[in-house]
Amino acid sequence: MTISVGDPLPDATLVRIGDQGPEQVSLLDRARGRRIVVFGVPGAFTGTCSTVHVPSFIRTREKFAAKGVDEIICLSVNDPFVMKAWGESTGADKAGISMLGDAEGQFTRAAGLEFTAAAAGLIGRSKRFALYAEDGVVKVLHLEENPGICDTSGGESLLAAI
Repeated sequence: MTISVGDPLPDATLVRIGDQGPEQVSLLDRARGRRIVVFGVPGAFTGTCSTVHVPSFIRTREKFAAKGVDEIICLSVNDPFVMKAWGESTGADKAGISMLGDAEGQFTRAAGLEFTAAAAGLIGRSKRFALYAEDGVVKVLHLEENPGICDTSGGESLLAAI
């Protein structure tokens, strides 16, 4: 079952590269008492994800902050090394976007957002989505029907909805 507005975010452990190497990050800890945006992509370094989706949140980051959003998280079913390199190459890290790997697909499966395109080599990945949550509860969810399109899940669209 796909996560919906009004649902709590699933308790998931994500990973990132910290000062001492890979470190675990609890999504619920990041969300508790805060306003966060989470956007998910089918794969780091893929076309639409790199040229449209991430840039839309870089462009809108300050406007989200002005609306009280504490953190913007980019999530992909990738390892933390890939997410770190992708954040550096897109400028997302300099923009203050948290690049977190859902390496085991824990969040993606629990949220009902799993996507597979075997012909493209994308197995057990995330659907393209964006959500806004307050204190760990989903308030706005934009889910793309087509994984190659970034329309409703882009930064400008989500920003207009909150």
